Amino acid sequence: MKKITTLLLSTASALVAASGAGAADLPSRKAAPVEYVRVCNTYGAGFFYIPGTQTCLRVSGRLRAEGLYLQPVKKNDDVTGLRAYGRVNVDARTATAYGTLRTFIRYDAIRQSGAYSKGGLQANETTVALDKGFVQFGPLTAGRAQSMFDFYADDLNWGTLRGSDQSTQMFAYTATFGSGVSATLSLEDGTERRNDSWQRADDFKRKADTNLQGGNRLPDLVANLNVTQGWGSAQLSGALHEITASSARAAQQVDSKYGFAVQAGLKLNLPMLAQGDVLWLQGAYAEGALSYLQAGSISAGGVKTTADDAYEAVNGSTSSLKLSKGYAITAAFQHYWTPAIRQAVFGSYLDVNTFDRFKGAATGQTDYKEFRVGSNLIWSPVSGLDIGVEVLYAKLDPKGRVADSNRGGTFTLGSDDSLSARFRVQREF
Repeated sequence: MKKITTLLLSTASALVAASGAGAADLPSRKAAPVEYVRVCNTYGAGFFYIPGTQTCLRVSGRLRAEGLYLQPVKKNDDVTGLRAYGRVNVDARTATAYGTLRTFIRYDAIRQSGAYSKGGLQANETTVALDKGFVQFGPLTAGRAQSMFDFYADDLNWGTLRGSDQSTQMFAYTATFGSGVSATLSLEDGTERRNDSWQRADDFKRKADTNLQGGNRLPDLVANLNVTQGWGSAQLSGALHEITASSARAAQQVDSKYGFAVQAGLKLNLPMLAQGDVLWLQGAYAEGALSYLQAGSISAGGVKTTADDAYEAVNGSTSSLKLSKGYAITAAFQHYWTPAIRQAVFGSYLDVNTFDRFKGAATGQTDYKEFRVGSNLIWSPVSGLDIGVEVLYAKLDPKGRVADSNRGGTFTLGSDDSLSARFRVQREF
């Protein structure tokens, strides 16, 4: 028995030795290291390292379904409309010796119909657009971003309030001074902010107006001074906007003029009322730069009117550009009734002073005043999901009587108003 056992062990040892020698003769094959996705905590939640790089990436987005009721003006107006709105954000950041290198891209895709489109019966629209797309490298911001003039920018309301809310192309430099204080100087696309300039005759009897908008020569110069701390934030903004005209009278050359806008805004956090409560206050004044008020061609009900940045005043053989003027005041307050239920109340007032074209027997442009007021109520049953409703009332009061171009008639109205309501379901991720 011992001989048999010894023989078996010897045979096994020989086989192991032989197999080991054979394996030593084969080429070595080591598995390639696996690149696992790693969490990046440097820039907040949701970022991860792109495998093989030191760049942190975050992909986020939004899907919104919304329905609109809009008070009709004509029998063939769509009273209701539906909208599907999708948004994708891509945020890539890399730490460098010069500061953070950031690239941000935001694409919006919208499909809407009915009262949203205002393009006639059975109208529908599909829009895909680059809302934001910029590079930030230390203090430099280059690309398409929120205007450095903007402050409140329709933060709490869904419908439109007056006051600037504009994405635009820019090259901006931001200096930080500590304690939440910063200053920005920005060159921004002036064509995004342009309203036409129009001619008027010296006898005020011109029947047809001529569009005299000249070509863009210089970008808008925008600056702001901002302080952001635990109590909230405050900002002073200013903008310089060039206006050019190509005179309809070949013998005359109308010089360029420079419009401007200034704005002051205040945001107050009010945690003593409820966590998340906030109050926004903002006021802006503009001459020859009405886009910074979100003014220009507006309507309410049967009234539709226009205010251009400038108009040509003709005096005999000479002419010059005169600037339209205006101001806007905006306020908004948000209160959390419970951690899941919040409500916002908001409003704006707009006053524009421009050339009264009705003296020339034309229609459209005149001084006007407008106010808007509304409220929304939003329920967030789980994080990232909002279900809510908003009501917005607007009244437009032009100087004198305005042709009722919205209804297609020849009669005139002194003022008119409109009422809209929205229902929204929105998911952020």
